[in-house]
Amino acid sequence: MADKTQIQEAIKIQGEVVRKLKSEKATNDQIDEEVSKLLALKAQLGSDDGKHQFVLKTPKGTRDYNPKQMAVREKVFNTIVSCFKRHGAETIDTPVFELKETLTGKYGEDSKLIYDLKDQGGELLSLRYDLTVPFARYLAMNKITNIKRYHIAKVYRRDNPAMTRGRYREFYQCDFDIAGKYDAMIPDAECLRIVHEILSELDLGDFHIKVNDRRILDGMFAVCGVPDDKFRTICSTVDKLDKMCWEDVKTEMVKEKGLSEDAANQIGQYVSMQGGMDLAERLLQDSKMSQSKQACAGLSDMKQLFSYLQLFQVTDKVVFDLSLARGLDYYTGIIYEGVLTQAGATPAPPLQARAGDTLDGVESVSVGSLAGGGRYDGLVGMFDAKGRTVPCVGVSIGIERIFSIMEQKAEAEKVRTTEIQVMVVSAQKNLLEERLKLVTELWNAGIKAEVMYKKNPKLLSQLQHCEESGIPLVAILGEQELKDGVVKLRTTATREEVDVSRVDLVQEIRKMTSAV
Repeated sequence: MADKTQIQEAIKIQGEVVRKLKSEKATNDQIDEEVSKLLALKAQLGSDDGKHQFVLKTPKGTRDYNPKQMAVREKVFNTIVSCFKRHGAETIDTPVFELKETLTGKYGEDSKLIYDLKDQGGELLSLRYDLTVPFARYLAMNKITNIKRYHIAKVYRRDNPAMTRGRYREFYQCDFDIAGKYDAMIPDAECLRIVHEILSELDLGDFHIKVNDRRILDGMFAVCGVPDDKFRTICSTVDKLDKMCWEDVKTEMVKEKGLSEDAANQIGQYVSMQGGMDLAERLLQDSKMSQSKQACAGLSDMKQLFSYLQLFQVTDKVVFDLSLARGLDYYTGIIYEGVLTQAGATPAPPLQARAGDTLDGVESVSVGSLAGGGRYDGLVGMFDAKGRTVPCVGVSIGIERIFSIMEQKAEAEKVRTTEIQVMVVSAQKNLLEERLKLVTELWNAGIKAEVMYKKNPKLLSQLQHCEESGIPLVAILGEQELKDGVVKLRTTATREEVDVSRVDLVQEIRKMTSAV
């Protein structure tokens, strides 16, 4: 190991590297990498007593969750899972890592964000990028042709994190998928209904759901003069319209991707269009779009979709938007995205939004995608030796962004972090055994209860704990109560007290907490 003087000199040099990168406004990834090196050097110095000094931080793009944040997360998860179950889904789980070849080539330009692991026993592995590709592998491996499933688990992306916008390197996804051969657009419409239900129930603010179809996009690219080999790369650029203005998108198409300016201008005319069933009908009559068989097939399905959405009573929030171009390579048909909006508002940095989106004539600003999904009929067949396909459609809820919004809303609120229904307390000294006997009775009856871990706690400190923790009831034991065979039951919020027979206590607690 290098001596202390050498390490100090290395720290000085590395500090200069970090300062230079910051002054040159280098990318966050570059700065974070050099800062990590600096912290590692500082850790080598150790503390003055010679002990190793740990760098106490979470890896970039990750975070810890405190009890209040976890309570918010649990509430959100419960809402989402209840919705999934209401629509008949069952759940599965898959490994956090997959064979690298399973994930390779499924995500287009985003494949560079996959976390590769070192060779483990002759297997090249990668952390899962999403839950959809593992689901397709699961279907093919088990020869499943029909399932409606949900899956909630962590996924990993070697992305440039934007923590303030709920974008992380490790994060949860909540997926709902319908696999199987069904009549067109019925499962697709149900997925959109699910997005509508979840975003409405969570009460995050005004939202709309943008829908498009990859066949419409590909048909549009074809009639606008995009070469076949540029479809996917141009699609990835159009997908940036929620973060960049049209002029910047056009520049990337022409200058970086080699598309002709004329083709880019024609694309620009189409991607500005929004509407509903009426827009699908209009595009079917469009002189250019009508020349593409796949665009016409997509537009016909879009009309069918909106007819089902009307029956599902969600057309108030759904808009057919030709600028929507989700970039993942596996989508084959309908695609959609749930977006939170603020009418007439300007998002504060670093929210990346595209101003000027219009819905029902109201100018609004996109403040982040909260859900996304689509149809991927060919993905399972990629894993099947005989190429047998299983049509699939699904949606992924943007849970981390939802958490960010809900946590901000909860900052000013008092959030309960436990579910304790009653605290067993004593009014005098030397009643620890009696408290432990009573709390055991309550546990045996399935009541959520606790005691203070002190032999003789003060009554006031026990009552204050109940108020601070939001515990609704207090079961008070004293010498007189023990003689009379009763327990004094106190309502924390009102401070009202009533004597309850020991034999009736469980029933009374259940009755009182069911109303809380």
